[in-house]
Amino acid sequence: MSVSITLLDPTSERAPVARALTPRPASLDGLAVALLDISKARGNVLLDRLAELLSARGLRVNRYKKPTFTRPAPSALRQQIAADNQLVIEGLAD
Repeated sequence: MSVSITLLDPTSERAPVARALTPRPASLDGLAVALLDISKARGNVLLDRLAELLSARGLRVNRYKKPTFTRPAPSALRQQIAADNQLVIEGLAD
């Protein structure tokens, strides 16, 4: 099933771009999950708990942190996350 949704880029997108959702894996078994802390207060609290739950299921969990929430993640960080993981969970707060 192919699903398409409209995402708006809060950084300065002038016209919405249609993007297809990335296919979801049938199972999480054997996958590496990136937990990305965007550096907002208490986002790590959520990610700490998720790390516990995912690790208890036998998943490999890799933690990452953006230098600041005010800017997109640096290119090198995005590339590292993509190279080492199949899934990403981003921790937001507020």
